[in-house]
Formats: sequence, structure tokens, C-alpha cells
Amino acid sequence: MNVADPIMTRITEGITDFRTGDPDRARAALLGVWAEIGPAGDPLHRCTLAHYLADTYDDPAEALVWDVRALDAADVLTDTRLADHHAGLRVSGFYPSLHLNLADNFRRLGAFPAATHHIAAARERLDVLPDDDYGALIRRVCAEVAAAIAAGDTTRRPTH
Repeated sequence: MNVADPIMTRITEGITDFRTGDPDRARAALLGVWAEIGPAGDPLHRCTLAHYLADTYDDPAEALVWDVRALDAADVLTDTRLADHHAGLRVSGFYPSLHLNLADNFRRLGAFPAATHHIAAARERLDVLPDDDYGALIRRVCAEVAAAIAAGDTTRRPTH
């Protein structure tokens, strides 16, 4: 049985602010949570927060910092900890999106070798994704980002 997690609740509230069109409020809320949990906090909190906080930044260098933190946290996150939050989730399912975000940030910065490395890492892990809307979205965006990398395109995607 999942136990209520007040930190995840606050992170979810920040994500909701972002999705309803208030990135500044979302960023402030998420940075406030980060100030409390810090770089040594619960890996689930760090991974989730950093992953979504990156989305609140238009600057790819700022987003990259948070996406690296999300990947670092995923590397120490366990399936057991993840199951405490949501039964059925596996850490392996996080990696396609995490690497995709890094690839896109590096691409936007014109760092094409790093972008190529991360898009390859994302694609290598696509088989862990379910055959649902989320899996289809990540697969489609991987193909789009890979094409942009191949074209040397640094343009911001409409839905980064």
C-alpha cells in the first residue's frame, strides 16, 4: 500500500502549475522543494523534481543542469523505493525519457556528439516502455530529436 508522500505531493503541485501555464510559479515551488531535499535527498524526490524542473527552463543550459541531476538520481533509485510510491513502476522505464531530454538539451546547445550519445542511449532503452500513449510519445519524440541531431538543427522544439 502506498503511503502519502508530502514531498511528492508538493512536486506534483509544481508540475500542475507548469502544465496550467505558470512556469515561474512552478519553478519557484520546485526550487523551494529542492532547497529542502538537496542533492543528497531521496532519489525518487530528486529524480522527479529535477526532471520536471528542467522543463520550466527555456534556456537549454539551465535545463541541462536539472536533467543531469535527474539522471544521476535515477542511477541510485531502486525499484523497491519506486514501488513504495507507485506499484508497477520500474526505474528502467525512466531512462528513455531522461536520455531523450539530455539529447535534446545538448542538441539545442550545438553539442552534437553528446546529443548523439544520449539519443542512442534513449533508443536502446525504448523496448522497456509500454505500448501505450506515453510509450508512443517517447518513441515519436526520439525519432524527431534524432532527425534534428542528424540535420544539425539547434532550433527549440515547440514542446521541449
